[in-house]
Amino acid sequence: MAMAAPTGSAAPVAPALCGHLALLLLLAAPAAHGYSFPQQHTMQYWARRLEQEIDGVMRIFGGVQQLRGIYNENRNLFEVKENVPRKLVEKVAGDIESLLAKKVRALKRLANAAEKFQKAHHWQDNIREEDIEYYDSKADTEYDDPDGEEIEREKSNSLKLEFTDDANFKTKVNYSYAAVQIPTDIYKGSTVILNELNWTQALEDVFIENRKEDPSLLWQVFGSATGVTRYYPATPWRAPNKIDLYDVRRRPWYIQGASSPKDMVIIVDVSGSVSGLTLKLMKTSVYEMLDTLSDDDYVNVASFNEKAKPVSCFKHLVQANIRNKKVFKEDVQGMVAKGTTDYKAGFEYAFDQLQNSNITRANCNKMIMMFTDGGEDRVQDVFEKYNWPNKTVRVFTFSVGQHNYDVTPLQWMACANKGYYFEIPSIGAIRINTQEYLDVLGRPMVLAGNRAKQVQWTNVYQDALGLGLVVTGTLPVFNLTEDSSDRKNQLILGVMGIDVALNDIKRLTPRYNLGANGYVFAIDLNGYVLLHPNLQPQIINFREPVTLDFLDAELEDENKEEIRRSMIDGNDGQRFIKTLIKSLDEQYIDEVFRTYTWAPIKSTNYSLGLVLPPYSTYYIQANLSDQILQVKLPNIKMKDFEYLLPNSFESEGHVFIAPREYCKDLDLSDNNTEFLENFIALMEKVTPDSKQCDNFLLHNLILDTGITQQLVERVWKDQDLNTYSLLAVFAATDGGITRVFPNKAADDWEEEPEPFNASFYRRSLDNKGYIFKPPYRDAGYRGLDLENNTIGILVSTAVELSIGGKTLKPAVVGVKLDLEAWAEKFKVLASNRTDRDQLGARRCDPSTSCEMDCEANNKDLICVLIDDGGFLVLSNQEDHWYQVGKFFSEVDANLMSALYNNSFYTRKESYDFQSVCAPEAQSNTGAAPRGVFVPTVADLLNLAWWTSAAAWSLFQQFLYGLTYSSWFQTEEVAGDSMEARETSCIMKQTQYYFSTVNATYNAIIDCGNCSRLFHAQRLANTNLLFVVADKPLCSQCESVKLLQAEVRAPPRDPNQCELVDRPRYRKGPHICFDYNATEDTSDCGRGASFAPSLGVLLSLQLLLLYSSASRHPLPPAACL
Repeated sequence: MAMAAPTGSAAPVAPALCGHLALLLLLAAPAAHGYSFPQQHTMQYWARRLEQEIDGVMRIFGGVQQLRGIYNENRNLFEVKENVPRKLVEKVAGDIESLLAKKVRALKRLANAAEKFQKAHHWQDNIREEDIEYYDSKADTEYDDPDGEEIEREKSNSLKLEFTDDANFKTKVNYSYAAVQIPTDIYKGSTVILNELNWTQALEDVFIENRKEDPSLLWQVFGSATGVTRYYPATPWRAPNKIDLYDVRRRPWYIQGASSPKDMVIIVDVSGSVSGLTLKLMKTSVYEMLDTLSDDDYVNVASFNEKAKPVSCFKHLVQANIRNKKVFKEDVQGMVAKGTTDYKAGFEYAFDQLQNSNITRANCNKMIMMFTDGGEDRVQDVFEKYNWPNKTVRVFTFSVGQHNYDVTPLQWMACANKGYYFEIPSIGAIRINTQEYLDVLGRPMVLAGNRAKQVQWTNVYQDALGLGLVVTGTLPVFNLTEDSSDRKNQLILGVMGIDVALNDIKRLTPRYNLGANGYVFAIDLNGYVLLHPNLQPQIINFREPVTLDFLDAELEDENKEEIRRSMIDGNDGQRFIKTLIKSLDEQYIDEVFRTYTWAPIKSTNYSLGLVLPPYSTYYIQANLSDQILQVKLPNIKMKDFEYLLPNSFESEGHVFIAPREYCKDLDLSDNNTEFLENFIALMEKVTPDSKQCDNFLLHNLILDTGITQQLVERVWKDQDLNTYSLLAVFAATDGGITRVFPNKAADDWEEEPEPFNASFYRRSLDNKGYIFKPPYRDAGYRGLDLENNTIGILVSTAVELSIGGKTLKPAVVGVKLDLEAWAEKFKVLASNRTDRDQLGARRCDPSTSCEMDCEANNKDLICVLIDDGGFLVLSNQEDHWYQVGKFFSEVDANLMSALYNNSFYTRKESYDFQSVCAPEAQSNTGAAPRGVFVPTVADLLNLAWWTSAAAWSLFQQFLYGLTYSSWFQTEEVAGDSMEARETSCIMKQTQYYFSTVNATYNAIIDCGNCSRLFHAQRLANTNLLFVVADKPLCSQCESVKLLQAEVRAPPRDPNQCELVDRPRYRKGPHICFDYNATEDTSDCGRGASFAPSLGVLLSLQLLLLYSSASRHPLPPAACL
């Protein structure tokens, strides 16, 4: 407990009086050795000395005033331009709209052509594989054995193509052909598939024509309802090391294009008859069903026997986003079979869920998916009560497992409620039969005709073929054939898609004229970001789209919630707000002012925003045309350009240049020395005014090269850095120059060469005064040998210019302090010794009491400087020196807790949803996405079971279990991988920052006989807190350590169960197609349809057997 006495504040009422008196007595009382704790006025005096010393050094070496003068003297070399937010947003939104409109034209051309080709196609019952000519993208796929042996591939009639490297696609392609990908579990020799390949072959000519019209087009894809994917240009499929599980019908972009949004309730029969293999099949079926839902859908899952109850904490329909689906998948694994079956309980629960209008939901397709092993009750009274005569809810029934029950009631339920009946006898039927309900949902879309042909743009996701982050425009393709009665066909043929790389959209947005802390962002109707500097997913080739909410990309507050809502509603607007932001290194929080401006991107689902700090309203645009000479001419070089050459570094300081795309032919490199060499080599061939170069970037770079060189001449060269214990001085600019003096200091320079990516640069712009930045040390850091290694502390400040009444901050300057020397200096400045005193000249004894100080009494008194993030900067304790840069709670947990409890610091907790973690160990009852199933004796004796396609897979796993006896010891084993691999995860971040308290505090940390006194005071014009405290006398004063390091969020943190009751605002697609009076619902049920040839099954099982036994994990299928 800490009792505080703030200076300048009203005294508390009577209850605190005793505490204050005790504090005063302790402050005044001399210790046994004759010293007393320093008085408040003494520590305030020390603080002023520290402030004056810091300010003096920065005035001499920082060169802020001199740099202002240099800019003013060179006014003829640049103009001050204005960023007008509304005009910028309008222009960028228009440019993005134009880019996407070109893709939409190509998309519509493809969809119309596909419908025409299919309508003209004549079905062939006797078609053979050798009759079809196509490139099988998996024909050249190598499945490498970890021991170096190549697995034998099945024979293929695929075309043999040659490929050339293509920079746009980042892979080898062939522009003369399209490629075909067929899921592994589909027999490509079936009549349906061969006919599909036959008529889609005509799309190749349209693909090629589209590219001729728009050479910037990337992947053009047709995903068929049969599972066939035809994409252009041709390139070999990027398969994982094992079995390829990619199926276009399960990709979010396909699902989004193939049906309107869904409200789905899944009910699972968990009566006593459902046990063993059947229950496992149901769990896996629910898991796969959830994967057919996207963020536009809403879902809940319940189990039922005599009563129905939700399987998770969700009491109503929730958005089918990644985190909610993860909760369902985990909780479904906990279902236990017991009791008797009561369909009425399950269906009444489901209908009640769908009728709840007090929650956010899709409000389009409504459906109930029931998984059961069979029963006799048709629950007609329930349907009469809730669903008839309008039948607004579709009912899909799934008969799961091998049994002898009469399935007629299940078929009747589906047929009587515009749904479909499916059978799932074994694991092999799950993937197909949990996705084919989409064909039924597509009927109203097909019957609606052109009204339903709405182009939709997806969330961001990772391209399967290596383009990186993309969005896809989708358009459904309908079957336009008619039967003999002139009845329209109601089947969807598939979805057409065209990819747009996120980088292509980013190129349309301004960057460097917005300054280091300005940026453009865009969001969709769900509030997910399409563009944002914090959109940086760490895991690649994942199945799910990248769904980072705008309020998770930034620190959430009420202003941002209102901005997000306005953007989703398609409004334009502007707001000037005060908000919190994280530093680039995620160690600090700053309170800043920003102007948010936004407008919709017409003809899309997106809205565009621009964020500008006040100092970025204006920016410098260099104009060196009159001064530029062609550097390629013999013996003639532009003067400022010469200061970029390494031979000038020894006298003028080392120059780092930001790795920007100054010219098209400039080779980028992560090594700044190599990049500088590439830049100089290119400048010897072209002029800075060349059309292949970005004049704005190049001219500003050369201008800042000259301006920082003048700073060297006027300030740095005339000063002795050693006199003030400085390791280096530096300047960094918006133009991309970082100059470090002297040259040798560049060897230890660890900051980013791109100033806009350097934390010190961005924080200096947002904060007034001098910003200290110690080298970050995590809790496990044990220190260096200080005799052989010099530790530096950066101190930086922004250079603010006022030109013609226009304020801007084009540069940051600073110094690098020698830690060891400044620690000694700190002790002297925080002592009672004057410049005339000699160390040890003062003597105190019990008869002549005097105050302790940070120099003479460093064995009894801790004196530290802590920055605004709570990190140690300087200390009078030599054993603290190696801990400089650590969060102070790692150094003195008791004292840091007292500072936090006395409101010197405020804590901010947030979550990073884009992290990667090592997998957590699975328990014996783990919720593996696909378990390994043990067939029962009845299964083994059942001939039907053996002849089902999936039985081969089960038999293979059974044999695998006999080989590895440990298989029988667990309830479930992960089917995708027998080895750990990195997975996406949520990390919890905690940052500390100064509260608004500016008072000087004296306080007691009350620990009984171990109580400690401390004093804390902010240093003016810095981000430092000066703290003086007694050394702890005993361990009884220990406190719980405050945590600052990023940690993996515990399970269910953040609490999804609470979050779903406060859903964030969103909108679904504007048009819903869930009903058509002419829909033919007579086709409403059948058994399992998975019946490929025995040869295919044998081949597949050999591949599956290999994949289970191999050492390498199976990466999840990527998005296309």
